[in-house]
Amino acid sequence: MFQVKKPEYVNKTFRMPRELVQELEALAQQKDVSLNQLVTQCCRYALDHLDTDED
Repeated sequence: MFQVKKPEYVNKTFRMPRELVQELEALAQQKDVSLNQLVTQCCRYALDHLDTDED
């Protein structure tokens, strides 16, 4: 049966270097996605590909 799902979101504030934010904003605009969507995808990718073989 079809169910409409509403994802749960949490608001957080992070401080980031100005240059990084400017790069992210430019890429988000270039790819026609929101800055929030881009940052979320970047974080998910980083966590999924994290090297867990650290000492």
